[in-house]
Order: sequence, then C-alpha cells, then structure tokens
Amino acid sequence: MKNAKNLFNDKRAVSEENIQHLKEEATTMGRKIVLLEESKRKLLGDGLESYPIEEIQQVEDQLERSLTNIRKRKNQLFREKIEQLKEQDRILAKRNAELRKKLENLSHPLDLTRKLKEVPHRLVSDVETELFIGLPERRSSH
Repeated sequence: MKNAKNLFNDKRAVSEENIQHLKEEATTMGRKIVLLEESKRKLLGDGLESYPIEEIQQVEDQLERSLTNIRKRKNQLFREKIEQLKEQDRILAKRNAELRKKLENLSHPLDLTRKLKEVPHRLVSDVETELFIGLPERRSSH
C-alpha cells in the first residue's frame, strides 16, 4: 500500500512539474507572439510614428537586407531556368539536325517531285476546252 501511495505521489509531482513547465512555455510563446506581431507591424510600416529614427533606420536596413536576399534568390532561379532552356535548345537543335539528315536520306522522292516542277510548261500538253455561257442549245443530229 505504501508503494502505491508513493507511486501516486510521484506521478502527481511529475504531473505538477509538467503543468508548471507548460505554463512557462505558454507564457514564453505568448511573449514571442507579441514580439512577432510588433515586428510585423514595423515591417509593414504600421504605427512607426512613435518610434525613434534609429529604430526606423534599423527596420529600413532589415528590409534592404531582406530585399537583397530575395533578389539573389530570384536571380538564382532565373539563372537555373536559363540553363534549363539552353539545355532544351541544345536537345532540340540536335533533334533538328537528326531530322534534317533523315530528310536528306529520304529526299529521292522529293527530287523527282522537284524535277517534275522544273519541267517547262511547253512540254505539258494543254487541253483545249470549249466554254459556252448561256442556255444550252438543243443539238439535233441530221
């Protein structure tokens, strides 16, 4: 019975310690939230009227550093995209050269077509047709 009572008291003490720890952690997190909200307001430029010039200068410097980092990342992404596009261009150029070579190998039928187009029009026999505009006439055979 004594062991059960000690065990119960030990568990209760541990629970109370955990509760105390959680309360402290919640208080710390609450302070952090307040600081983050204040920092957010500063970065957005809200309520800067009450801040001294030095603090406003610090906010401006922080924003400039942030913009520099953002621009570096953006430029890195652009460079990576350019490299991807260059690689695609190389692949397409290679494929284009392969297709041109294939076309040259298959060009025999095209040569025949080209030669037929080069034949002077005089050699092509013309067909004469009789054109009549108007009502058809009745032809009688006599």
